[in-house]
Amino acid sequence: MSADGKAGWRARFRAGRAAMTGAARAEAAAALTSVLASLDLGEVVAAYVPVGSEPSFVLDRRVLLPVTPPEPGPLDWAWSGALAPGPFGLLEPVGPRLGADALAGASTVLLPALGCSREGVRLGRGAGYYDRSLRPGPRLIAVVYDEELVDLLPSEPTDVPVHAALTPSGLVELKDHRL
Repeated sequence: MSADGKAGWRARFRAGRAAMTGAARAEAAAALTSVLASLDLGEVVAAYVPVGSEPSFVLDRRVLLPVTPPEPGPLDWAWSGALAPGPFGLLEPVGPRLGADALAGASTVLLPALGCSREGVRLGRGAGYYDRSLRPGPRLIAVVYDEELVDLLPSEPTDVPVHAALTPSGLVELKDHRL
């Protein structure tokens, strides 16, 4: 598969999300929240603030949230709390910035994704912020809707593989020999 194939997959997943009803999104959010409540995520969890049709969930704990730098590069991090629009209109925590290295202390990182393969390839939006930020150590879990977990997706050497996919149907351990 070529890198050109990523655009097609992104379009396919975005179209699927656009076709989802509000009720279907709410049902998926409730299911994701329930699955997360049953998991041992460890002491420090990093997550994200959902945008638009991204899968959402509720974690009843303080988490690290990303702060997007104005230029593509590693994400900064801050503890959850009050949120305000960041440079791209994304909601970000307003608390003290902890730096890009804060993620190294996380046990689990819940990652936004447009899709994920059973081989551990996470398809993001394409800017590479997360791939520039992730390092070995934390358990990496892509959060996707059930139909966004597929057998294969195109990948590049800079794509950081994930360990599992969280879907409304449950946690799926992924097979990847690059980990």
